[in-house]
Amino acid sequence: MSNPSTSSKGTALITGASTGIGAVYADRLAKRGYDLILIARNGKLLNELAASLSAATGRKVEALPADLTNKADLRKIEERLKTDTSITTLINNAGFGGVSTLLDSNVDEMENMIELNITALLRLTKAVVPGLLERKNGAIINIASIVALNPELLNGVYSGTKAFVLNLTQSLHKEVSSKGIQLQAVLPGATASEFWDRAGVGGHQNLPSEIVMSSEEMVDASLVAFDRGELVTIPALPNIADWDKFEAARIALAPNLSHKHSAERYGVRETAKL
Repeated sequence: MSNPSTSSKGTALITGASTGIGAVYADRLAKRGYDLILIARNGKLLNELAASLSAATGRKVEALPADLTNKADLRKIEERLKTDTSITTLINNAGFGGVSTLLDSNVDEMENMIELNITALLRLTKAVVPGLLERKNGAIINIASIVALNPELLNGVYSGTKAFVLNLTQSLHKEVSSKGIQLQAVLPGATASEFWDRAGVGGHQNLPSEIVMSSEEMVDASLVAFDRGELVTIPALPNIADWDKFEAARIALAPNLSHKHSAERYGVRETAKL
């Protein structure tokens, strides 16, 4: 990791920044020379982190408490992203998940999950992109999850929200990567963070230790991948060739996903009329 820098690389706005993965990103980016805008609901933790990072790195660190499921708060952050020309990086980290089945889950809680994991991320991304394009420079890092690739694991609504994050990142990469904007989707596995408390597991300590990565190692690996220009990063995946084969198989499907007639295997093709 880089030493503290006296020159700024612009400002990184990080959501879900008060603890866990978001707080580690804040620490690492401040040490790389970024000023920071930290977003989270817990103003006390956020202010403490901002003061600590500013003292340790000399960077400008602003705490901006906000609940991204609250429309007024969300619009405030959108406006900041639209108007603050110092912002060069957006890290969409805020989110929560669940482990219960659909039938055992509270539908209002799942709707709230969709609001945070999808709607807020979408609106913040849409807010920042025009300015990054105008400046022909910037990056968006979206924290997804391995459940984006494994819908049978944990809660299906949670998996669906993270599949959205992955798909949006890949699509936006195609749209803007040639215009100076770098995209990255990070797909962590089980990570030691507060995520598991809200998900109903009672903490990551209740998971098998061999599958749980520290937030620090997860972020450090993801930043190495970012420096290498990876679009999709799975920090725990031993062999990148496995992802490459997965992507190749997906892309190979594309030419045959839409045709005038159904596949012969269904036996219902329209026959030419006499």
